[in-house]
Amino acid sequence: MGDRLTEHVETELKFEVGPDFVVPDLSGLADGQTVRQPEARLLVASYFDTSDLRLAEAGITLRRRTGGSDAGWHLKLPVGAGTRRELRAPLGDASAGVPPQLASLVATWARDEPLRVVATLETRRTVRLLVSASGQALAEVADDLVTGQVPGPPDAPPGPVTWREIEVELMSGGPEILAAARTRLAAAGARPSSAASKLARLLGAPPARSVPGA
Repeated sequence: MGDRLTEHVETELKFEVGPDFVVPDLSGLADGQTVRQPEARLLVASYFDTSDLRLAEAGITLRRRTGGSDAGWHLKLPVGAGTRRELRAPLGDASAGVPPQLASLVATWARDEPLRVVATLETRRTVRLLVSASGQALAEVADDLVTGQVPGPPDAPPGPVTWREIEVELMSGGPEILAAARTRLAAAGARPSSAASKLARLLGAPPARSVPGA
């Protein structure tokens, strides 16, 4: 695959919420800031790692995701609290496996172990854009209903895990918009997420604690 990678820095807040959580009015977090009408999306992702989860242990996620405006391969490397460096490659053919450019970037952690699917996630996402008075997108608020599963032996019973979470990702806005969103969501009952990513939550949640069939 000769396509060039694209890169950006992702800064976001993640919250755990219950199934009955009501997203509060998020307008007025900054002067003149409003909220666009919600948009629904369906995202389906396959996560790749070694059998003993070397990437996950290092806080790295590598996935192929369909749906949404950024369908493709995503490699996320930790930078600091709430911030990750994200590299993207085109979706391509699923049967082709991990794009060589991305595989080479995680080779230090994977070493000689092959990369394979260790989890699948289906996310029913409702997106709200927080926009400035001039219409510039300051942040994106994603209300996610997630169903994740770790593949097991053919005779193993299915064990999907379902949860709901809220993500607030910075776009053109500054850290003050994240701080204001945190305050508003916390007042409505949202709690800071105990997991750095959806994959980390899935792998740490019974019954999907480890990857069988290694």
